[in-house]
Amino acid sequence: MSLAGQNLKYLRKLRGWTQEEFAHKLGIKRSLIGAYEEERADPRLDVLEIVSGIFKLSLDELLLKDLGNSSGSYLAKRRQQKMMSAERNVIHFVPVKAAAGYLAGYADTEFIDELNTFTLPMLSSGNYRAFEIIGDSMLPTPSGSIIVGEKWEGSVDDIKTNQPYIVISRNEGIVYKRVVKSNKAKDKLTLVSDNPQFQPYQVNLEDILELWQAQMVISKVSLQQRWDMETLAGMVSNLQNQVSSLKKKMN
Repeated sequence: MSLAGQNLKYLRKLRGWTQEEFAHKLGIKRSLIGAYEEERADPRLDVLEIVSGIFKLSLDELLLKDLGNSSGSYLAKRRQQKMMSAERNVIHFVPVKAAAGYLAGYADTEFIDELNTFTLPMLSSGNYRAFEIIGDSMLPTPSGSIIVGEKWEGSVDDIKTNQPYIVISRNEGIVYKRVVKSNKAKDKLTLVSDNPQFQPYQVNLEDILELWQAQMVISKVSLQQRWDMETLAGMVSNLQNQVSSLKKKMN
């Protein structure tokens, strides 16, 4: 007798997935997951092969071994908890070389699954992604830093103004900027660099594909910048001019 149905249910719950989430990962309808778990239908071979790849199991283990009864030890339960926690906070990393592909594949689960991943234990549960940034526009954050952002799911009205975001847009691609809302142009957002040598510019809301609110910056110690007083004074002066200009535009 095949144990595939009950093993699929066990593995799904092990990762904390809903039937809908599991079905999406397997590329099948949610109703099929229900049929498999209730043993009203036998899983197809191609589905079992995908499950085997995800959980690093053989087909014999999926079909013949009661996986639920093999995990009664304290150590096994701890491993299960770690797997569930890691799955919730897995962070997909978008390097610069994948930026062009990301614009086309940001909503493609197969493309996202091909990206390298990592986890950070200090982050609370959420939907995170990491982006490599190149350039000096956000100095003192150095070029080559990795920005970890949490997916912005709220409305434009709820965006925290002057906070740093990774902005994904059709025309500008992937940029790391501070976002400023305008009282006049409600259909646009102003993107501001931390380095005042770079002028602010606006993007249309309809062109924005995704927003990721910056949570962490990861950079090499050797790349961190030091500023002399003359450079800082010039930057402060330039920044004050930009702020005055922005206030005039917003009012």
